Amino acid sequence: MSVITDLLASIAGARIELIDLTAPLTDKTPVLALPEPFKNTLPFQLELISRFDGDGPGWYWNNIHTGEHTGTHLDAPNHWITGKDGLDVSQVPLRSLLAPAVVLDVTDRVADNPDFLLDVADIEEWQCTHGALPAGGWLLYRTGWSSRSENSDDFLNADESGPHTPGFTAECARWLAEETELVGVGVETVGTDAGQATALDPAFPCHHHLLGAGKLGLTQLQNLDKLPATGFAITVLPLPIVGGSGSPARVVALVEK
Repeated sequence: MSVITDLLASIAGARIELIDLTAPLTDKTPVLALPEPFKNTLPFQLELISRFDGDGPGWYWNNIHTGEHTGTHLDAPNHWITGKDGLDVSQVPLRSLLAPAVVLDVTDRVADNPDFLLDVADIEEWQCTHGALPAGGWLLYRTGWSSRSENSDDFLNADESGPHTPGFTAECARWLAEETELVGVGVETVGTDAGQATALDPAFPCHHHLLGAGKLGLTQLQNLDKLPATGFAITVLPLPIVGGSGSPARVVALVEK
């Protein structure tokens, strides 16, 4: 039996479970809100073209209006100034988009502190139990934040001082970019950086360091609670937008049962 045949048979026979990590994409999907004078992305919208009517009697279809960085989406290196000469989303290697992954769970700490920042020591402690981060793979950062995704205000969690969501310390972002062989990091929040990341040095350190190092970001993941800590793979399928800085993506985990 070939490797491909064995893989397909394992999926058909439920020896490998497919788990969708993608948030549904609707006009209620939370989107990042930047303060003035910066421009913001469009929320997701469907514009009807025809639906079994005079504009198209036998077919239904829509135009879609949205930004590249809406819902569950991939950040390409050229999204940030430090990676501006890097790959666009159509150029990301397929080997980075079908790769091993691990889950680091800090939901207990985020429950008490929405501004929690993951540090290098937290990852080193995790590695003592679970082993090394996967070379050529993904670190998925489970915070429990996806439980807020049905309410945009709860998800963005902003007050007069700005949004309050978990993320990474600046040193942790630098370490992940420079000292690991990861291809990227994935989060449950609206972006890879913490809500208060403007106060860090550099501001938005995940974007600054990871994208600057040619690595990738993956946001607004769901169902991380259904994954083991190690021993699985993910597929990340963005649109190959030529020149694009990112794309909404379908993300699916392959978990051996």
